[in-house]
Amino acid sequence: MIKQTMKSPFTGGDARLCHEPSVLTFRKEQFRYVHQFYECQDSHERFTTTELDEANLAQVYNQYRAKYGIPFPEEIKRIRQHYGLSATKMSAILGFGENQYRLYENGDMPSEANGKVLMSIMNPEIFRVFVENARGQFAEADYEKLMAKANVWGKEKYSSAVVDYVFGRSLRDINSGYAALSISKIKNIFLYFIEKGHGVFITKMNKLVFYTDFLSYRMMGKGMTGLAYKAIQYGPVPVRWDRIYSFFDEIRQEIVVFPDGREGTVLKSSLSPDLSDFSVEEQNVLEAVYLRFKNESPSRISEISHHEEAWKQYVNSDKLIDFNMAFSLMAL
Repeated sequence: MIKQTMKSPFTGGDARLCHEPSVLTFRKEQFRYVHQFYECQDSHERFTTTELDEANLAQVYNQYRAKYGIPFPEEIKRIRQHYGLSATKMSAILGFGENQYRLYENGDMPSEANGKVLMSIMNPEIFRVFVENARGQFAEADYEKLMAKANVWGKEKYSSAVVDYVFGRSLRDINSGYAALSISKIKNIFLYFIEKGHGVFITKMNKLVFYTDFLSYRMMGKGMTGLAYKAIQYGPVPVRWDRIYSFFDEIRQEIVVFPDGREGTVLKSSLSPDLSDFSVEEQNVLEAVYLRFKNESPSRISEISHHEEAWKQYVNSDKLIDFNMAFSLMAL
């Protein structure tokens, strides 16, 4: 986790995490991003860590992928895993270098041409053409299994119409933190906080998910859920939050009546979250958000969120909150 302060390598005193707008040239093209760095409080010298460098570069790489239609590493890996192929075999089918597919899975940036090939094979019809052209590389039984898997690729549990109605059309851009919409991650984030808190009021959950996504973007250059956010009276919330909570049958909503007659809705579930859905870094983000807000009431976390620039700059508009607001978070 990127820390707000650390020991200065220059003086041994405190160094504070800072950020500023910057421009980086990548493949002869300039991209604007928010540059994070540490500044020694004694000497005012600047420095970065490997973790900071990776988070800074991720912002630029994500813009490049989105602009040129290049799949993200987790998408590249998911395609291969669906077909049960090794990275070496995928490289051979696509005509890449022997280790190229694995390098792309690990975050190496494909050329624009290879990126378009990778994007195209997300369509099973196109992938079948590649497999047919490489038929001589497979035993007949393996070839038939692969073609059968191609026939079921893309058949999702939920129809696209239902997903669009509930979650809205999700683009991998700055308004979603360049994250793909992940229904499973959304559900497991809900379950994580519900289990930790033995139930969570909707008002509080809205803020917990907001802080999770935006802290993830600040730490890793990418959001976690793929959701977009707006600022309403009670703080930042996911777009269509009411539909989203009603979408999951595993999560029930219970009405609580307070002594003064007011009502609130608590989210509860008997399920535990599937933490295998998250990387170690993502689990660290979830834990950081939980620990920061575990003792805060719904009204208090709403009040805290009102101090965020993400709320103050967007509350009187219909605009989606820009994920660059993550770098001005005050509560975390």
